[in-house]
Amino acid sequence: MDLVPALEEPLKKALGPATAKVMAEHLGLHTVGDLLHHYPRRYAERGELTRLADLPLDEHVTVVAQVATARILKFNGGTGQRLEVTITDGSGQLQLVFFGRGIHKPHKDLLPGTRAMFAGKASVFNRKMQLAHPAYELLRADALDAGEADEAIGSWAGALIPIYPATAKLESWKIAKAVDMVLPSAQEALDPLPDPLREGRGLVPLPEALLKVHRPHTKADVADARARLKWDEAFVLQVALARRRFADAQLPAVARVPRPDGLLTAFDKKLPFTLTDGQEKVSEEIFDDLATEHPMHRLLQGEVGSGKTMVALRAMLAVVDAGGQAAMLAPTEVLAQQHHRSVTEMMGELAEGGMLGGAEHSTKVVLLTGSMGVAARRQALLDLVTGDAGIVIGTHALIEDKVQFHDLGLVVVDEQHRFGVEQRDALRGKGKQPPHLLVMTATPIPRTVAMTVFGDLETSVLDQLPAGRSPIATHVVPAADKPHFLARAWERVREEVESGHQAYVVCPRIGDDQDESAKKGKKKSAEDEAEKRPPLAVLDVAEELAHGALRGLKVEVLHGRMQPDDKDAVMRRFAAGETDVLVATTVIEVGVNVPNATAMVIMDADRFGVSQLHQLRGRVGRGAAPGLCLLVSEMPEASPARARLGAVAATLDGFELSRIDLEQRREGDVLGQAQSGVRSSLRMLAVIEDEEIIAEAREEATKVVRADPDLVRLPGLRTALDALLDEEREQYLDKG
Repeated sequence: MDLVPALEEPLKKALGPATAKVMAEHLGLHTVGDLLHHYPRRYAERGELTRLADLPLDEHVTVVAQVATARILKFNGGTGQRLEVTITDGSGQLQLVFFGRGIHKPHKDLLPGTRAMFAGKASVFNRKMQLAHPAYELLRADALDAGEADEAIGSWAGALIPIYPATAKLESWKIAKAVDMVLPSAQEALDPLPDPLREGRGLVPLPEALLKVHRPHTKADVADARARLKWDEAFVLQVALARRRFADAQLPAVARVPRPDGLLTAFDKKLPFTLTDGQEKVSEEIFDDLATEHPMHRLLQGEVGSGKTMVALRAMLAVVDAGGQAAMLAPTEVLAQQHHRSVTEMMGELAEGGMLGGAEHSTKVVLLTGSMGVAARRQALLDLVTGDAGIVIGTHALIEDKVQFHDLGLVVVDEQHRFGVEQRDALRGKGKQPPHLLVMTATPIPRTVAMTVFGDLETSVLDQLPAGRSPIATHVVPAADKPHFLARAWERVREEVESGHQAYVVCPRIGDDQDESAKKGKKKSAEDEAEKRPPLAVLDVAEELAHGALRGLKVEVLHGRMQPDDKDAVMRRFAAGETDVLVATTVIEVGVNVPNATAMVIMDADRFGVSQLHQLRGRVGRGAAPGLCLLVSEMPEASPARARLGAVAATLDGFELSRIDLEQRREGDVLGQAQSGVRSSLRMLAVIEDEEIIAEAREEATKVVRADPDLVRLPGLRTALDALLDEEREQYLDKG
């Protein structure tokens, strides 16, 4: 029978069923390899040796001293007992206390005259300094004359004690004991890094790294181990993504080259403005991809309002010119309708294919959403299957089985983070051959995250704003500390409306009884009263404003539970300038475009993420007049939440904010496993700090995969890849 490789051995066998069960249930660790990759979170130092006379309070200290006295004292009428030991090192005295059952061993060990090292936290009790339940190591009397004592003292005092991510059921020291039992297996760990790569970067071999991360003698050991283990994570992940890219590059696709004097040329001629340099450059990258016989996989990221839709529309027109169809997938009906409106407006008569008055190169642009009437829907489906509609814009209704295309050549996915990978995949399956794919996001993603999360996509960035965009001023309004600031905020909204503009007021929830977030209620961290009350709601705030601070203005509400037609009607009235103030949930976060709206007040702003606040703010300042965004919060000035709001107020650079956001939230699992509750695949790697490692790993991974796509010559890498891509992740990547 085959012997199970050492690292694949079940913990049940290595540690016994009871411990293994707790490790599996509470930490998701099943094999020896899993446990060896459960790294210490930090290391406690037993502290440098300290003279008793110089003990600092509340710090971990290590002292070498001699026991002067030891006595057992009874308390609680004789039911409880404690051991009190006094030690001295010639510079001073210190009391040690041990309680309950923990007194028997020290009572035997710590006899007057014994010398030992003691480590613990120095605290004060009854105005006297003491160590409670210190760890100790006896120093043998016969060693004290030789130099051994100094060595023993040195190595013990400087020891780094690993502190593991633990649970109530499994303390760190129990995990440490379990690690000790399986540590010898680390010698058999297969190294996933090719030797030339490892040696070229001066990284220690994997068995040594595992040994050093769990049982370091010095801080240098920890640094060596971490440097090595970070590389493993970055490299294995990038190899997975590089193999994806390699496989995609082998797929066939129809090259789509626009005809010289077709729809795209006609469209460009009627544009009332010139494209920015950024738009020109990104369009070139996209047209080059579309002209190849392998499917394009490109991520287009751009700041709010940088003109991504224009770039996407030109790509869609190029495909229609080449005889194909293009589909644009939007995350919400409001956004799909908005895109449909703006695309047909931009195209004018070019969007009236088959109609009277349509231009000669025109095509049909259809909308497909779940709430359309039966007749309109039937006509849209017919236009798609016959090929009359060159462009379709819709929600995930586009993915349903009934939807058939004549010749789907390009899929544009807007606001990627709201679409499951499965949905992208289902739409890609609608083409006779895999269609080209363009993914757009207005949530700026730091370069390394893009390389990691969207590592199977090539990336284009639009970072210039088109001419005519106005600056947005952002201020924090501390409603609890300074209530008059809030009153002033509503005055500012009035002033904007009086000068002919409009305003948004955004709230975290809707506020009727069905409101889920209200039931789930409050966050646990009680920073102060502001946290304890439920978040402010659209319906309540709208009511209050209409009868109070904004009396006399036309106030309307918009939220996700309204009927689609009602939502659209509200949006149309607001876009037409008939409504002064729109009180809404985050349904307006993405893509809503009303250039006349200049002010936004975000209530309970601390309850939104940094990137989300940046998205919301991007809804104002879209016209010629400057924008104003007020972040209202009841959080105390010193709180982390207020610091976050301060960061948003301080910069309009979305890429900078996305870094801050990420540093605060940590990465979660980059392979998308966060949703399914599986442990993060990144234990050592921090996507922001380790930017260089990720970039280098991507380059190396691409080289390795190009030379050996099936990794035949790298069995260690194959094993590591299999461990990373358990089935769930494999599917995730396959559908990416």
